[in-house]
Amino acid sequence: MFGSLGAYIIYIVLLMAIPLWAQSKVKNTYKKYSKKATSSSMTGADVARKILNDNGIYDVNVEETKGTLTDHYDPKKKVVRLSSDNFHGQSMASSAIAAHEVGHAIQDAEEYAFLKFRSALVPAASSGSNISFFLIIAGLIFGVSELFLLGIIFMSAAVLFQLVTLPVEFDASNRAMGQLVSTGIIRNNEERPTKKVLNAAALTYVAAALVAVLELGRFIMMYLVSNE
Repeated sequence: MFGSLGAYIIYIVLLMAIPLWAQSKVKNTYKKYSKKATSSSMTGADVARKILNDNGIYDVNVEETKGTLTDHYDPKKKVVRLSSDNFHGQSMASSAIAAHEVGHAIQDAEEYAFLKFRSALVPAASSGSNISFFLIIAGLIFGVSELFLLGIIFMSAAVLFQLVTLPVEFDASNRAMGQLVSTGIIRNNEERPTKKVLNAAALTYVAAALVAVLELGRFIMMYLVSNE
């Protein structure tokens, strides 16, 4: 009993530590390279607009949004939103993040398959995240395996969304790097620091997917054991 309890405690600690480590990595990397200006001295807003224009994308606006690291691309409204620090900043971090978000706009313009698939999964993933745990807990409390299984199915949709997000984000980062280099926004000695910012940001998605898969696997094992 102590052995299994100890293993469960280790599992929970890891489940909490993985995303915290990823977030810490992102914050530290962003903080470091947000203090280092690029040789082009372009703001994040300038970077985003230039890359969009160079790719013939004129129907996407670049806007400032509140918060820290709240940068995102809104495919419905065709807007790249950059947090204030990145919108106005002239740092390597600002350029990297702006280019990454424009990478999503380019994906959208090219109808990138994984982006379309992820967008199609949004309703199911949102529902799965909201009700899966309630169904699983209800199944456990009332001993109704059908509810437990239904909860697992809903959770699977949310996990699939997390997994599909990985190629979308990695591809956006690859596009960002290519655009920053080809347009001359960054120079050779700036490529490595820029890549570090992009890689650190990607860790958050990897961590989220890993945690989601681990939790789904745990509940599947619980279901199988309870139905033996």
